[in-house]
Amino acid sequence: MPEKPSKSVSASAIEKHVYKVFPNDMNAHDTVFGGMIMAKCDRLALVVAERHSAHVCVTAAVDSIHFRAPAKGNDTLLFSLSLNRSWGSSMEIGARVVAENSYTGETRHILSAFFTFVALDENDKPTDVPAVVPEDRRQKRRFDNAEIRREGRLKTRAQLAKVTENDKD
Repeated sequence: MPEKPSKSVSASAIEKHVYKVFPNDMNAHDTVFGGMIMAKCDRLALVVAERHSAHVCVTAAVDSIHFRAPAKGNDTLLFSLSLNRSWGSSMEIGARVVAENSYTGETRHILSAFFTFVALDENDKPTDVPAVVPEDRRQKRRFDNAEIRREGRLKTRAQLAKVTENDKD
């Protein structure tokens, strides 16, 4: 099978997707429900993965979800996601969410996360995706850091498999 042409990060990125917070988005602590933000990130990360791969994609892993600050009623959430790196059939998408006060314009970084997606062919089997080409220094840093996170995921998976295998005795 011929290698797919590389794609730039900007070819699939989502910048500042707007979501207005309403009362039904609030939790018992009167801040935005974190699960709603996570679900929105997963859906938008899927769009990035499918734009990049041109295939149906599924979530394989979610790493390092960090809630940095709460979002509140009347905030507007701005979601920015982009492909950090691809390997074979998998891709890492980084998510950053900012809360904006619609009246003052003040912004707060509220969440960062990393999603791994796998592209599937018409038989629901993993299929190769294009390489990603970082376009600037910040994207290059994210590209390099994605490899470190991947190595950590693979090492953890191998360690857990070994522990699970030992439990069978």
